[in-house]
Amino acid sequence: GFVVGHAGLYQALAMFAVAYFIIGMTVLSVCAIATNGALDAGGAYYMISRALGPEFGGSIGIMFFLANVCGSALYVLGLVEAVVDSFGIPPGQEAGTGVHVLPQSYWYELLYGTVLLALCLLVCLVGASIYAKATFLIFLIVAAVLGTILVSFFATRPLKVPIHLPHFNGTETDNGFFTGFSLNTLRDNLGGGYGVDYTTGQMMSFSSVFAVMFNGCTGIMAGSNMSGDLKRPSYSIPRGTISAVLFTYLVYNLLAFLMCATCNRILLQKDYGFLRDISIFPPLVTMGMYAATLSAAMSNLIGASRILYALARDDLFGRALALAKKTSASGNPVMAVIISWLVVQVVLFSGKLNTIASVVTTFFLLVYATVNLACLALEWASAPNFRPTFRYFTWHTCLLGIAGCCVMMFLISPVSASVSLGFLLLLLLALHYLSPSSTWGYISQALIFHQVRKYLLMLDVRKDHVKFWRPQMLLMVQNPRGSARLIDFVNDLKKSGLYVLGHVELQDLDMLPSDPLQPQQDSWLSLVDKLNVKAFVSLTLAPSVRHGVRQLLFTSGLGGMRPNTLVLGFYDDEVPQDGLARHPAFTSAREEVPLGFPPLRAPTTPKLLSAWEYVGIVADALKMLRNVLLARQLESLDKAWELRRAASPPPTIHVWPVNLLRPDSARYADTCSLFLLQMACVLNMARAWRRASLRLFLCVEAGTMPHAQEEKLRQLLKDLRIQAQIQLVPWDAITRLHWQTCRGPPGGPAEEEEEEEGVVNFPTNTTQVSDEYVCAANKMVLEQSPAPAVRFLYLPRPPADTSLYPLYLHQLELLTRGLGPTVLVHGVSAVTSTQL
Repeated sequence: GFVVGHAGLYQALAMFAVAYFIIGMTVLSVCAIATNGALDAGGAYYMISRALGPEFGGSIGIMFFLANVCGSALYVLGLVEAVVDSFGIPPGQEAGTGVHVLPQSYWYELLYGTVLLALCLLVCLVGASIYAKATFLIFLIVAAVLGTILVSFFATRPLKVPIHLPHFNGTETDNGFFTGFSLNTLRDNLGGGYGVDYTTGQMMSFSSVFAVMFNGCTGIMAGSNMSGDLKRPSYSIPRGTISAVLFTYLVYNLLAFLMCATCNRILLQKDYGFLRDISIFPPLVTMGMYAATLSAAMSNLIGASRILYALARDDLFGRALALAKKTSASGNPVMAVIISWLVVQVVLFSGKLNTIASVVTTFFLLVYATVNLACLALEWASAPNFRPTFRYFTWHTCLLGIAGCCVMMFLISPVSASVSLGFLLLLLLALHYLSPSSTWGYISQALIFHQVRKYLLMLDVRKDHVKFWRPQMLLMVQNPRGSARLIDFVNDLKKSGLYVLGHVELQDLDMLPSDPLQPQQDSWLSLVDKLNVKAFVSLTLAPSVRHGVRQLLFTSGLGGMRPNTLVLGFYDDEVPQDGLARHPAFTSAREEVPLGFPPLRAPTTPKLLSAWEYVGIVADALKMLRNVLLARQLESLDKAWELRRAASPPPTIHVWPVNLLRPDSARYADTCSLFLLQMACVLNMARAWRRASLRLFLCVEAGTMPHAQEEKLRQLLKDLRIQAQIQLVPWDAITRLHWQTCRGPPGGPAEEEEEEEGVVNFPTNTTQVSDEYVCAANKMVLEQSPAPAVRFLYLPRPPADTSLYPLYLHQLELLTRGLGPTVLVHGVSAVTSTQL
């Protein structure tokens, strides 16, 4: 009567259609999730948390708990209103007459609500079995009342119904009319005629009427809330919920038509209990109203307790909900029931029914939207294990349900909707950072996998362009205990590219009962989390380190995301230090020293890798067109200290883009030199290194027009948009040492035998460079002050003659001895672009 009295028949039918469209889409999602596996206690909360994860589940669980609590209070207040209307002392009278004996005031109505709520509490404390019996009895009463009302519309003759309305100086009497079936009455009631709600004194509108009406439709979740108490929830929930939705929709539409055709608007708007006045047996209608409202209040109270119990059992809120875990001997969560009852009792202080109707509706709509979102996510993730036996849904129905819920939330009450979404967001953030990890499975991972696979297929290597090149690193790590700072340094070098930590385990799978790498995977992933680096982990078994690195270079990555740069630690005789135990991520008092990695190699223990095999790995990578970085003494780089130093002078990065082991080919614009410049620039672009400045060293000889070379290099840097200081370094005395040990001066036969460095041929210059020259070059690099945070040097290609590998490594060791953190770089691909 309230709905059709204010909104008229057309708008009432539209409200029912919109409400049941939203509910229908949600019911399809509920049925799909309910038939996809075993359901436990918690209903919608259980469905959402197991589908979307603990953050969404916990936050929506709290919202759904509050919605049921407020809904229970709403129905109790509605029942109080009906009781006072039937048995209350009329306003303006000091003493009642007949059955009108109940005093009316805020505190008296609060007392009546408390008594009725206590009755609901007693039923819920006994358990689900007595609740089921009580609701079945109430169902029979309501069915009988409904039959009586339908008969009354046809059997009752036209009559005048006196209406006593409260007024500021007493009471006001008006007359409503039951006209029987009348075309004029129907015409008068077709359109809207919003008036003042006589219980609150507020002017009604479409949104406020819809908010009150929608609360009568929220019982669809009552069955799912009892999922933990049902014998076969996957069978009962779809059938019971769909039957209830169809039945109530038909009944609401039929009653709306009958009321509009038989009752005038004054009766509908000013007497919400008019059905009692026109019934052929008024006491039965009164009994039915009380029974239906009491049933709804109990349903919401027991639903709230089951949600609270499920939240407490999942430990999402820790000790805050520990009390709600306690159950009776029969398994009834009595403490959750008592806590829910106390919260409902607090809500009863709000007083009037329509005051909290919009809040309850907003909460329920938010829950319904999230149920649809959970089903949509499961459908879009295309996981093979999402196989609900209920198939009458698609992602379109889920999307329509979400859109309908969100639109109606803001139409009903923009303020309530905004506050509810803000509260939901706060709960999401709190649970994300504070809740323990769960083993339920995260739908986000399935959705990410689905999208990543799709975009990886779209990432076409044939469309690569040098303008969009980025480093994609494979860092080989023997033992993370000795490589923590190197792992962090390479993370700064990757520039949003792929970063893979590779490790080779020297074992033969044929001789083992199972894969030894699987137990190690968790330790490596925990390491990545603790060090806060954005890296993947790739482990392999191989008979030798060289074979293992080849495997990883061939197989690491996927599609267009494959490593293009190999990073190795330097091969020297230094004793490895356990940097992981000293790392800030593992020195917290709360953390134990770390993970499951073996202790570092003792100084007397032989290495797993020979010098010849180490250089062979570098040669293999270059043959496979991978760039190579060799990092020496990076474990001595204290990045935090370097970047916290006083601003004057700022930390520097020294760059030597010339091949110091080949003084007869001192060119700055070959592929390798440009790659070295690019890597130094990439490091400088990292957030942690932006305060550092690049210093580029130009080695010049007398009589070679050094200023012209400097200007040419400066122009190159300008074209490449690289900001760096250029410093000229005379090295005549050093190159003289080289020529004294060679067969002739520059340009002679010794130089002509050497072709320009390419992809296939290997220079033989290594045999011609003396240790004296290399030590002098090392001293030249070392003398440049101030001392930098890190140095980048040119890495020459290994010699073609494999017997010269030890000599090649020896010269690299002499060149970088005592330089501190140093990166030797060799690039084989064009990585710089001057194009727009």
